[in-house]
Amino acid sequence: MNALAWLKGIFRADRRPCAASARSSHVVVPRHVAIIMDGNGRWATRHGLPVAVGHEAGARAVKRAVKSAVRLGVKELTVYSFSTENWNRPREEVDGLMKLFAATLDREIEELNANDVRLVFIGRRAGLDQGLLDRMVSAERRTAENTGLQLYVALNYGGRIEIVDAVKSLVNMGCGVEDVTEEAIASRLYAPDMRDPDLVIRTSGEQRLSNFLLWQTAYSEFYFSEILWPDFGEAEFEAAIADYAARERRFGARQDRDA
Repeated sequence: MNALAWLKGIFRADRRPCAASARSSHVVVPRHVAIIMDGNGRWATRHGLPVAVGHEAGARAVKRAVKSAVRLGVKELTVYSFSTENWNRPREEVDGLMKLFAATLDREIEELNANDVRLVFIGRRAGLDQGLLDRMVSAERRTAENTGLQLYVALNYGGRIEIVDAVKSLVNMGCGVEDVTEEAIASRLYAPDMRDPDLVIRTSGEQRLSNFLLWQTAYSEFYFSEILWPDFGEAEFEAAIADYAARERRFGARQDRDA
């Protein structure tokens, strides 16, 4: 039996909250999964639809991913929704995305809160529409006390800029050269409480980080899927988890397999 069939058998045998079933079955579930959601535009093109419809389908895929993460016992989920480079896309597409983000927050915040999901946005907030900013702040405050899945949404985010902003923050605090350590930089990242991702998933067949969580993914495992993001569902999420569960993580430590 392959890893995916084995894992599905465990997860589907009991549809109670999967955190419990995972513990009892000793399934290796990543604590933190980060996703580079790629392929909305290509999905729309393949279906002869406007790009905006592809982004809407992508938003529905995010909801499926959140539900899968909760069910499988993942503790933290980060989704790459809009990068600092995405501002270079056509103005009509960018405006449509910003409206979609706002509408999605309005539509989903009640359910997220009811399911004990804590929502945190990471990235630069300068340049974002005030109406969207207000919704973001409200959503973060409303879910701040939730203790279930920690959902990080990378919006107007860039990994290099995050590191630059962290170092600038240390400089502004008056830190000297000797004070600039890995621990100090980590403490000034956008979400200091975020655990480093155990697993990074990228869809659509691309195999690069695209400036995503550069500091945090130093020892992450990677899973690349040919599936376009709007088609990435429960089965695909489980396949990624199964692939991760079959790996041996070493964090740079050398081990003698013959020992």
